[in-house]
Formats: sequence, C-alpha cells, structure tokens
Amino acid sequence: MNITKEQIDALNAVVKVAVTKEDYADKVKNVLADYRKNANIPGFRKGAVPMSLIEKQYGKAVLLDEVNKILQSSLNDYLVEEKLDILGNPLPKVTEDFDWNKDDFTFEFELGLAPEFTVDLSAKSKVAKFDIEADDKMLEEQVDRIQKQYGKMISEDKATEDTTLRGTFSNEEKGINNATNITLDIFKDKKVVKQFVGKKVGDVVELSTKGLFEDDHKLMDYLKVNHDDVHGLDVIVQFTIEEINSVEKAELNQELFDKLFGEGTVSSLEELKGKIKEDAEVQFAQQADQKFLNDVIESLIENTSFDLPSEFLKKWIQTVGETPLTTEQAEEEYAKSEKGLRYQLIENKIIADNDLQIQFEDLKAHTSELIKKQMAQFGQSNPTDEEVEGIVARVLSNQEETKRLSEQIMSEKMLTLFKEKINVKAKKVNYQEFVKEMYGE
Repeated sequence: MNITKEQIDALNAVVKVAVTKEDYADKVKNVLADYRKNANIPGFRKGAVPMSLIEKQYGKAVLLDEVNKILQSSLNDYLVEEKLDILGNPLPKVTEDFDWNKDDFTFEFELGLAPEFTVDLSAKSKVAKFDIEADDKMLEEQVDRIQKQYGKMISEDKATEDTTLRGTFSNEEKGINNATNITLDIFKDKKVVKQFVGKKVGDVVELSTKGLFEDDHKLMDYLKVNHDDVHGLDVIVQFTIEEINSVEKAELNQELFDKLFGEGTVSSLEELKGKIKEDAEVQFAQQADQKFLNDVIESLIENTSFDLPSEFLKKWIQTVGETPLTTEQAEEEYAKSEKGLRYQLIENKIIADNDLQIQFEDLKAHTSELIKKQMAQFGQSNPTDEEVEGIVARVLSNQEETKRLSEQIMSEKMLTLFKEKINVKAKKVNYQEFVKEMYGE
C-alpha cells in the first residue's frame, strides 16, 4: 500500500492510492473459503464445491468489495494522519482504461481543502446592539389592552368606530382564512373605517391589503400572511363580520391587579406599568440579542475573505444526494449553500480560536432549566430534582434532541463571546423603532 498527495493549488489536491495484490489477496482468499463452506450448488456436497467454481462465480465481486474496503479504510486513516481539513468527501477520479484483471491497482481521489484564514472579532464593526425600551406610549396601550381584555363585552347590533369586531379575513387564491378580533383603529385609512360603520353581523366588507395598515407586518398578525409575502401584497380580502361588541373597560383596581400578577404583587397603576415594562423588556432583550447575533453573523460573512474550492464543491454536490444532479442544478445548489458554508467555516474557526467547548454538564444544566420553565408553565413550579433529572435523561437519550440543544448552547456561547469582543455601538430605541430596524424599513 502506498499513498501520495499531489498539491494542485492551495484549495485542491489529488491523492493516489496504490493497492498491490499483497494488500488484498489473503482477505479475498478467506472470504471465498467461507463462501465454499456454505455454498449450495447442485451436484456437489455442501463444503465440497471446487474452489475454481467458487472463484469463477464469486471471485470478481469479492475482489471489488475487499479492495473497496481497503481503499476506504486507508484513505480515511491517511486524511487523519496528515491532518487534512477537507470539504465534502474525496471524489474518485474516473479512469477510462481501468483494468480489474490486473494484480495491482492505482486509484486517484480529488480533495477540496478548507481555506486558511483569520477572524478578527476586535475589528471595527457596523453592528449595532439595540437596547429596546418600553416607552410611555406602549405602556399606555398595554394598560388599555388589559382593561379591554378583562372588561365586559356588550353585544351590539351595528358597528361603530369604537366597537370590537369578531370575523374572518379570507382570500381563496392566496389561501387566507383567518378568524380574528379587530378594532377599527388598526386601519391606516379613515375611509376603510367608514366601510365598517353601520355594518351588521353577516355583512362582508371587501378590503385591499395594499396600505391597509400603518405597518405591513400587521398582515402577519391579522391575516396570517408569511413574512416574505407582506411587502407589496396587493389583493382583495373579504372580512365577514361574525360578532359586534363594545367593551366596558375593566376598572384598574386591586381585584384586577391580583388577577394579573397574583395577590399583593401590584397595588397601583404605576406599579402595573412598572411590571409591564419589566416583563416586556425581558422579552425585548431576547429579541435584541437574536438580532445582534444575526447581524454579527452577516457582518462576519461579509468581512471575512477567503476562497473556496468552488469547482470541486459543485462536482461533489452533483454526487452527494440520492439522485445525481445536472451541472446546472449543482450550480444552483452551490449558490444557495455557499453563504452557509462560509459561516460554518468561520464559526468553526471562532470555536477553535476561543476554545468554546460544550461539556456534558453544560448540556444537562441547560436542559434542566428548559424543563423547569416548561413545568412552571403548567403549574408545576417546584418539581423535585429527581423528577427533573429523570426527564433530562429521557430528553438527552434522543440524539436529534441532544444535537438541537447543543446548538442552542453553542449559540449562547457565541453570543456571549461577541458581546465581549466585538466593538459595537449601543442604540436605544422603542419597540416600533426596533421593528423598523429589524425589517430594514
């Protein structure tokens, strides 16, 4: 056995594996001997079939199988020993005049090599770190929403500007069919509001989605339109009125406060606003962290330069699936996956440079916290350690779930690292301003 490597360029190489008869002869002989012991061929007793007949019937297939095993094992060992960081898998080069009737064989494999590059987390960055504030306007709106939610519903015969309507938005062509509650102040244009005034249960109001709301993203809430479809959506939807109600707002008293947050937790309007602000800003911080992480990733992809063995990867993509792809299909797949591959390499580099490791204890602790939060949502606020540990063990016995949780932990470690090392500009905004930043509007 002899393995050599020819470096084509910094990102491509060819490995040659020379297999001699000495490498496979004994293995082939032993396999054929086992075949002979168990062969059932008419005219011969079991175990007494002539070896020449066994070789004629099975010899070529066994030879191919044993040589392939040797190839795979020796090539994998070579890649590990030489510490070759490859992308994809080695691709066998097709040799037109290859002859399996010879005693010795030479196989060639193309390799796509991972590029060498550096990641400078301390470089100047355009990434902003948002601090989202629940401002007074939002707090007033939330208090009003709570009063309406816990208020008394009064059925009305006709819609007015102040009534709440229960109904269904629909458009068969776009697959829109969403039941929801609306108040008429959600609409951008007063002309739309006038279309509803005076309408009764069973009436249908036709509306254009273009400019229906001040923020097009509300189409996601009220019509359940996908985010990718909201921008510029211009279709006619029908709103079928099913209920018309006015709301007698709930009083802001101790009974309401206790119903919302538990007995004695809140005892005044100011404390109510403080609690809403505290809870909202915890949620906002999570959203701000996710945007920060996404923006850093985009920035790293954009500003970390390196070449890829693109031609090799396109050829590899053609062969890696169950069904071989055409050259054009492989080009398309490569274009779709290149950005993800670049970040995967960048992430691996960051993990290695900063020794970001996931220990099993990290995984157990993370899973335990998630389980406790889930149990608390179902009223089990004080589970025993034994109960939690039992659930953790069951969850981590699932390989897919363990992988998903590990990715969550690594994402948190990356976020912490980015906060420590990346030079960012803090930006204080309210939630509406953050939404505009989030969607680039």
